[in-house]
Parts: sequence; C-alpha cells; structure tokens
Amino acid sequence: MGEFKVHRVRFFNYVPPGIRCVAYNNQSNRLAVSRTDGTVEIYNLSANYFQEKFFPGHESRATEALCWAEGQRLFSAGLNGEILEYDLQALNVKYALDAFGGPIWSMTASPSGSQLLVGCEDGSVKLFQITPDNIHFERNFDRQKSRILSLSWHPSATHIAAGSIDYISVFDVKSGSTVRKMIVDRQYMGVSKRKCIVWGVAFLSDGTVISVDSAGKVQFWDSATGTLVKSHLISNADVQSIAVADQEDSFVVGTAEGTIFHFQLVSVTSNSSEKQWVRTKPFQHHTHDVRAVAHSPTALISGGTDTHLVIRPLMEKVEVKNYDAALRKITFPHRCLISCSKKKQLLLFQFAHHLELWRLGSTVATGKNGDTLPLSKNADHLLHLKTKGPENIICSCISPCGSWIAYSTVSRVFLYRLNYEHDNINLKRVSKMPAFLRSALQIMFSEDSKKLFVASNQGSLHIFQLLEGSFKHLHTFQPQSGTVEAMCLLAVSPDGNWLAASGTSAGVHVYNVKHLKVFEYSIPEKQYTEWSRNIQKQGFHHLWLQRDTPITHISFHPKRPMHILLHDAYMFCIIDKSLPLPNDKTLLYNPLPPTNESDVFRRRTAHAFKISKIYKPLLFMDLLDERTLVAVERPLDDIIAQLPPPIKKKKFGT
Repeated sequence: MGEFKVHRVRFFNYVPPGIRCVAYNNQSNRLAVSRTDGTVEIYNLSANYFQEKFFPGHESRATEALCWAEGQRLFSAGLNGEILEYDLQALNVKYALDAFGGPIWSMTASPSGSQLLVGCEDGSVKLFQITPDNIHFERNFDRQKSRILSLSWHPSATHIAAGSIDYISVFDVKSGSTVRKMIVDRQYMGVSKRKCIVWGVAFLSDGTVISVDSAGKVQFWDSATGTLVKSHLISNADVQSIAVADQEDSFVVGTAEGTIFHFQLVSVTSNSSEKQWVRTKPFQHHTHDVRAVAHSPTALISGGTDTHLVIRPLMEKVEVKNYDAALRKITFPHRCLISCSKKKQLLLFQFAHHLELWRLGSTVATGKNGDTLPLSKNADHLLHLKTKGPENIICSCISPCGSWIAYSTVSRVFLYRLNYEHDNINLKRVSKMPAFLRSALQIMFSEDSKKLFVASNQGSLHIFQLLEGSFKHLHTFQPQSGTVEAMCLLAVSPDGNWLAASGTSAGVHVYNVKHLKVFEYSIPEKQYTEWSRNIQKQGFHHLWLQRDTPITHISFHPKRPMHILLHDAYMFCIIDKSLPLPNDKTLLYNPLPPTNESDVFRRRTAHAFKISKIYKPLLFMDLLDERTLVAVERPLDDIIAQLPPPIKKKKFGT
C-alpha cells in the first residue's frame, strides 16, 4: 500500500440544508428529497441509495410539498405560490406555474396520478389536471377559513381530507363541496392551547382519517360520521408528519422531539379477525424536528432539521445481510463539493452561494508512522468569492495549476483567472462567455490546465482552450439525435486525450479529445479490462457489499498504474490489482502485511483491498503527489453545533 503523508483538513465549514419533504416512488423505487434551500435530490434505493440526480436550490423557493405523479413525474410547491415540475432527463425545472392562492402548504397526486391537489394560504384547495406536457387548472373546492396544511386522497379518488388549523375537512371530489368537518381538540395535558395545527392527514380505504397535530396527538376519525374514534398522545411537542404503507397495515409519524413512531394494524387476539392500530416501535435517530417521513415496502424513511436522511429497515420485510437490512444515515451530498490544485496545494470549497479558496498548511517536522506533525505554517484562507442573485451554485472547479476557477449556476457559467503575488491574489473575471454556455452540470480542467471541459444539461460537452486571461472554443460533442441526456459525471485522462462522461441513463461515453471522436465505454479495445472481468466473475467480498454508503471518488496513482484509490464517507481504500481478490473466507479489513519472506500465512492472506477507516466523515480524498494525500473531513458534531437548539426533553430525576 505504501506510506503517505496526509493533510487532514477539518476547516470546510459546510452545513447541509435541513430536510423539508420526502416522497417515495414505489414504481421506480426512488426517493425524492427537498431541502430548506430549495434543493431537490433523487436517491436510487435499488443502487445502494445513491443520490443519482439533484436540482439546485433557489433563494425564492421554500419548498413545502413534494410528490410523484403519472409514475415518473416529479412536482414540488412552496411558499412562493408556484407549482414546479422537474425534467428528470435534462435535470432542470421544466416549468413553474402560479396557483394564485398565495403560499402553497400542501400538495398530493391522485391515486391514478392524473390529477394534482394543492392547499393554499387563502384556504383554497385547487385541483389541476396533469397533461403530457403541463398541468391545467380544473377547479376550486369550497374555500376554508384558514390555510390548508395537509391533504390526502381517498384511495377510490372520490373524497379528499384536508388538515387546517383546529379542524379537518372532507370534500367530495366530484362536486368540490365540503361534506364533513371534524373539530380537533385543543386540549393538551388538561390545558387548552391557543390553536391546534393539523400537520398531516392520511385517508384510508375503510374511510378512516388519521391526523397528526401540534398537540402531540395521533387521532383516528370516522369520515362518514365525523366522529373521533381513538386518540394517542405520543409527544410533548408537535407531531409533524405521517406516511402510510401501500397495504395500509402500517404507518409512521415524526415528532418535533426527533422521535419517529411506528404504528401497526394487529389482531386484537390471536384467533380474532378484528384488528386495531397499536403503537409498536419508537425510534430516536434524530436530534431535531422530523419534518418529513415516508414508508417504503421495506423501510421507514425520515428527515428533518438535523439534515440526516435516515432509512430504518423493517427487519421482518427484508432479507438478513442484504443491502436493505442496513440502518442508513445519509448526511452529505454524493456529488463532490471540493476540488484541488495539486501544484499550488490549494483547496476550493463550494457552498450554496459562495466559494472559498484555501492554501494547505505545511510542516518541516518529521516523525514515524501514525504521528501527528505540528504545522510550521497554518492553512490560509485566500479567497471568498460570492455569487450574485438567488441561484445556488451547481458545480465548481479549480485548475491543477491553481490559475483558473470556474463555476456555474442554473443560468450562467463563470470563469476567473487568478494571479498570485506573494500572499495576495488578483482575481479577474473572463467576460463574454459564449451564449450557448448558459449552464453546466459539471466542469473540469485538463491535467496541464490548458483545456476546460463543460457538460451542459442538454447533453452537450464543450471543450475550450484556455489562453492568458481568455479562452477559445475548440469543439462541442453533441448528444445523439433525439436524446437529451444530462451528463452528471466527467473524468479526463492525465494526458488530456480522453474524456469520459456519464449521464442520467447510467451509460458511460468516452470521447477522443485529440481526434474528436466518440466511443461507448472502452478505450482502445472497447471492452472491460481483464481485471474488471475477474471482479464481475468472482464477485466482491460479502463485507464490501454490506457497506451502507456508495463510493463517491475514484482516482489512480500516477506512478503506480496497478493502484486504484477510492473512498466513501467512512473509508478510504487502495486496490492493488497485482494482488489476488479477497474471498469471503479472508479478512477484508486491515490484513497484516508480511513481516519477511518466510511469513507464509500473512503472504497467503494478503489481498488487493487495503482499507483505512481513520478519516470520517470523509468528503474528499486525493493525491497531491505520489507520497502525499489530502483528506477533508466534516465531523457530525461540528454540524449539530451550528443548528438551532433542539427541543429539550425532561429526563427522569431532573
């Protein structure tokens, strides 16, 4: 594996936005997540919960509702009063439509996915028809006296339930009129609260409406008579979210205390056909408000202010030692927010609305393996580059030579030239970017810093030659006719002759930059390498497959072609292709190296995977030179310390 000097960086002051909404799509087994800054992420639950797509946030979009419709169409709505549909191929907002009801607090699609309901600040419930290319307003339901905070369709699509302040309304969908109004109890622990907010409702097939509210209660209502059937007081604070399983035999709720509760429909006695709802399991995986929950066939999913997306497996529904059996807590984006200038030992950190440039510290001290060496020169914060306007930064990159910085928002690509004079930096923006370069999903520089590669959301790949303070457009690789596939990942070969790109369909395209030709996946032989075929034939070690976080970065050692460097959030690994692959009988983690030529046992158990779990959570790791690594960590305690204080729960004896 070799020895490395490691720069251990912990000054990337990144705090992920809190989670506001989650929406599960049973047909595609994907999860959509919206965050407090308007960012929307899509996770592929069948591919190790990888965050395969994202839509950047916007200061004017405070998302309050998120839902899937017509199978694969994704909508959101929020406090700016607009309904948005997302283009899942081009990875941009397809259109925005004003609902003309003020801020939108709730939204849900009909069971067939052909209609959309939104609940507004002015008390209106609006019905929209979903067409192949757009949505069209159909009609208003009876207006209520206060804002509509939650909505749920009856599975037959004949009625809907709407949660408001102090009451729940039931509407007839055909006429749009109110057929039932159920007043919720303001009483909490014997004290009457000023008002009771119905944060969530769920309409079941048998006509039961389940509500959760600010008085800490989960209540069951008979929608036919408007009467309260049963009430559970489960929290000293708000119960803020609810999600029901498709089979209607289980549901999950989230509270402002950070607890989620699981309810199940169970038989009253072992021989009885009569069933009742029972609170079976409380889980405390969050420190703050649980603002959103979802229920997949095999897991309970929750998210909130503490920024974590938690997937809690239902062990009775999953196979043991399977990907689905792992408790997952996803905190950081799977796209890279950090780039590195190896020549000048610089790191560029990407935030929502600014970039930070840092120079790494240095030391003249020496020591033995495992020692922490004192810095002779501290890290320097060289530059704070703030964007203008409400759009979040999509991607950014610093050139290997450290003389160029490029970044993109939804509407513009920016390029800057940096000149260094001792400890001062002169920053000059390159003006007159070409009109066709409106937005980029990925930006990358060649190893010699002479070329810039830009991937647009329309499937085009642009190549620019960088000159002193300016640029020249060399070529554009256009997408295949009739396809619009956004390229989400880019990689450039060290000699700059090959460019690899991967898009939303998970295919890999390889471009010959020198001769401006396109290949599909292999380079000279157009096939997988022999080592890759061996991996596919033998398979990975079972412990490797049970990891619960995806690989987020891969690189190669410049002087050791048999070495592959990769990492996820909780481990760093060097794969030595000259050694045999581990099988399930060998020790995967930290096998001891041979001490001498006669150490037969250790030599026999040595394998290709060398893994370190020292650095975590690991946001970025790469080689600065053949003997030096840089590792960027973001301790979770540092993030929690910057969040608003959680609700204090009284503990026994205090």
